[in-house]
Amino acid sequence: MKTALSIAGSDTSGGAGIQADIKTMTLNGVYAMSAITALTAQNTTGVRGVQESTPEFLMQQIDAVFEDIRPDAVKIGMVSSSELIKVIADRLRYYKAENIVVDTVMVATSGSRLISKVAINTLREYLIPLATVVTPNIPEAEVLSGKRILSQEDMISAAEIISNTYHCAVLLKGGHSVSDANDLLISGGEHRWLLGKRINNPNTHGTGCTLSSAIAANLAKGYDLYTSVWRAKEFVSGALADMLDLGRGSGPMNHAFDIKSQFTK
Repeated sequence: MKTALSIAGSDTSGGAGIQADIKTMTLNGVYAMSAITALTAQNTTGVRGVQESTPEFLMQQIDAVFEDIRPDAVKIGMVSSSELIKVIADRLRYYKAENIVVDTVMVATSGSRLISKVAINTLREYLIPLATVVTPNIPEAEVLSGKRILSQEDMISAAEIISNTYHCAVLLKGGHSVSDANDLLISGGEHRWLLGKRINNPNTHGTGCTLSSAIAANLAKGYDLYTSVWRAKEFVSGALADMLDLGRGSGPMNHAFDIKSQFTK
């Protein structure tokens, strides 16, 4: 069985972060493991508090995984401090990790900021250059590229800047009223659009976490990058289309929409 590691924060409401990653990786057919960067107190309406792991403890978590069950892919989500980012980068280089998916989590769906401004620069210097693919949304891509994005042409230009600067593939997610549900993948100097239909579901908590985890799971199984992204996008669409409605804010998707088992009855 193929394996994948999520390095991310915990979400008490279960719709994003480590919880979403484990559900997604499991539903996409790989064995999921985790290294927790932070505990959060949050629900569908917002983040109430964040308690970071210490750099030493995060290192122990990553070492424990790699020394026993080496992951075939690694997904990195919320990392809110420079010290933790440096630890992750150091251990991934040490273990020569492969299939690294970096979800540049900067702001939660609820609007709460999840990473310090100083840490963004550390992310640029240490972690993004290690990525196989980075998965920013429009606001995050604007930060990484230094370019305002108002059109599909702007998306192409910004993604090219990010890819050329950090020497990695870029999946620029086209929501935020720029490209509806169409995403842009730039890899090896070529760009391809992945077309999608916007699903009228206000419950989108954890969509970025879910997408990046599904990409990592598919890379772990040996799919090429484009196929991994396409399959991940289809998975997210299916989870959204199930129209789960939990919580008073932006609720979670149903990651288990495709489970058909006697034990779920």
